[in-house]
Amino acid sequence: MRKWLSYTSPLIITGILLSFSFKPTLVKVPETLKVSEPTLVLFPKNKTVSKTMLMAPPFLGSSYIGFKEALAFKESQGNYFTTNTLGYLGKYQFGIGTLQLMGVYNATRFLNDPILQEKVFHTNISRNKWILRRDIPRFVGKEINGTVITESGILAAAHLAGAGNVKKYLRSWGTIDVADSYGTSIAHYMHKFSGYDVSEVVPKRNPRV
Repeated sequence: MRKWLSYTSPLIITGILLSFSFKPTLVKVPETLKVSEPTLVLFPKNKTVSKTMLMAPPFLGSSYIGFKEALAFKESQGNYFTTNTLGYLGKYQFGIGTLQLMGVYNATRFLNDPILQEKVFHTNISRNKWILRRDIPRFVGKEINGTVITESGILAAAHLAGAGNVKKYLRSWGTIDVADSYGTSIAHYMHKFSGYDVSEVVPKRNPRV
């Protein structure tokens, strides 16, 4: 019996030690990182739409899609169905007056139609690019208020404050700046949205959806 124990004891001890050495370390996942429900795919990839859906900017780099999604996140956190305290509508926060310029007169339909909102955004960017067609080549690459001016920064600022106010900002070399009702200025948008590739946007005079 003692002879059998003398042979088996080292094997048992070795087995116990090995079981401890290869035991996986358990890491407790914070509750905020756990997935507790299905993740919604952003419209229109699979046409899943939710009024509680918020969209964070995807990792799209400096592409045009990256530009518009970053701008949308700043405007509304990417929510197609929101209206702010001043009555601006949707993912890109359009006012009624701007919508009418592009042939959209039904605010309810606009607010509930993500495809229409995307069309309106692109149409408005084309319109602003036409209005600023002389200022873009003149000022891109110049530095104003510590920011190197880019085409995407100009177009983002025009979305915020209107193309006319952006003209005044550029032509006054930043002396004439305006801010929206929440305190966001043209200079801020020029800096925040600089460096995106918006070359695929074709300038159009008085475009309509």
